[in-house]
Amino acid sequence: QVQLVESGGGLVQAGGSLRLSCAASGRSIGWYAMGWFRQAPGKEREIVAAISSSGESTHYADSLKGRCTISRDNDKNTVFLEMNTLKPEDTAVYYCAARLYYNRDPNGYAFWGQGTQVTVSS
Repeated sequence: QVQLVESGGGLVQAGGSLRLSCAASGRSIGWYAMGWFRQAPGKEREIVAAISSSGESTHYADSLKGRCTISRDNDKNTVFLEMNTLKPEDTAVYYCAARLYYNRDPNGYAFWGQGTQVTVSS
């Protein structure tokens, strides 16, 4: 089992950037594909980006494609989400999650962090 803790959220002005981190413990994340999700108030949780266990494969939701990059450092047991040109509609709680197999299906993530709040002001 792996425990996940997100950090790096905060308040940023529109057009700004943030780098979110997801630190894992309990087991090496090298076993897992990792995903970043977000949930805005009153909306369903949606996947933002995902990365395979090796980091060779990634995919992104259309909503943030071109404005974010998912990466991982398996030696440091950490996954990152860099976001730029942020918009007020990017305001949400951002979660990282882990699953055993990488694919584009947003379901099947077994382990979740508690989330970090990102607020983008206009």
